[in-house]
Amino acid sequence: MAKFQCVDELVKALQPIDPVYCLRKNSLKIAAETFKNNFPGDVLYAVKCNPSEMVLRTLIKNDINNFDAASIEEIKLIKKISPESKVYFMHTVKKTNSIHDAYFNYGIKAFSLDSKEELEKILKVTKNAKDLELFLRIQTSNEHSEIDLSQKFGANINESIHLAKLIKLKAKKFGLSFHVGSQCMHPVAYSKAIKDLGTIIKKSGVIPDTINVGGGFPTTYPDLYPQPLQNYFNEIIKGIKKLNLTKEPKLICEPGRALVAESGSTIVKIELKKKQNLYINDGTYGSLFDAGTPKFIFPTRAIQLDNTSSSKRLTPYSFYGPTCDGLDFMKGPFMLPSNIKTGDYIEIGQLGAYGISLRTRFNGFYSNEIHEVEDKPLMSIYEADENHNVKTLFA
Repeated sequence: MAKFQCVDELVKALQPIDPVYCLRKNSLKIAAETFKNNFPGDVLYAVKCNPSEMVLRTLIKNDINNFDAASIEEIKLIKKISPESKVYFMHTVKKTNSIHDAYFNYGIKAFSLDSKEELEKILKVTKNAKDLELFLRIQTSNEHSEIDLSQKFGANINESIHLAKLIKLKAKKFGLSFHVGSQCMHPVAYSKAIKDLGTIIKKSGVIPDTINVGGGFPTTYPDLYPQPLQNYFNEIIKGIKKLNLTKEPKLICEPGRALVAESGSTIVKIELKKKQNLYINDGTYGSLFDAGTPKFIFPTRAIQLDNTSSSKRLTPYSFYGPTCDGLDFMKGPFMLPSNIKTGDYIEIGQLGAYGISLRTRFNGFYSNEIHEVEDKPLMSIYEADENHNVKTLFA
């Protein structure tokens, strides 16, 4: 991995044929500091969002020492890099051998579940261990989020009342958790979910040792401008206070996108221009899955090496990826100069989240070229002005 002062320097030096992924350590530092200094509890990084070792080591260096893992491979990765870090196994449906390996070989005590069957599985595999920290994940509304997770995960309120009583009898520590969905666009989603927790606590009579407010904290995109993250933290604090519990539980959260999105971008090359469609060398089977399936619009910037002056008139374009699949399409619109052409490069921002982790080798198209850059990201939720307007850094 080489280091460059900026993306333009990288492109001029390498003139890459394949996609190049850029990572910014300073962006990770700023995001980590924001959560550590303002969230009223422990911060767990959701490893699935970007499992790059450079990202993980940078977060650890900046005092993110707790991790949300969804698989035994993610647990192994964290423990290889930082054996002393605490890892929570937060997938609610786990393989029996993964539970066994996590508990007996890696010392994992914290597990999530949303069903009686999963509870019984964990207890059986760990031989009714007495040192478990078990989290009951409840189903809550994802109406304010761009990606809905509520259909796949979570016990409903009636199920949760019964499960809370069962788990309390078996666990050393009992936790309640929820997830408001990915890229949550309104802080009120968290207080609504906490209110659901209050209903479960009241009807079950079980006060949790820990409340996990999950992930869902947003970043910013050209068509998605969330409120400042502090508003989300304030809403969580307000919601917890309204529970009026006799013993205030420990709080944890699981940010992914908000911690790492700004830190990464992808450099792609235009292989062909057909009117408003640009055929590029990366796509939905590479780092741009979120631009295809959930149709996220990413910030873009043209890099033209032949001394062409970029037109100040921006035009909406769509992208086609390099594979022979018609689904390898990203509608956009992606705003770029009207005179952009075949052979030019494009920087696509906000890809520190899921860009690296969702790549495949479909059709033989794959790139693992990653370099560090020191310039600022194309957009930043952490550089909002005093009026809370998100700062846009791309030209």
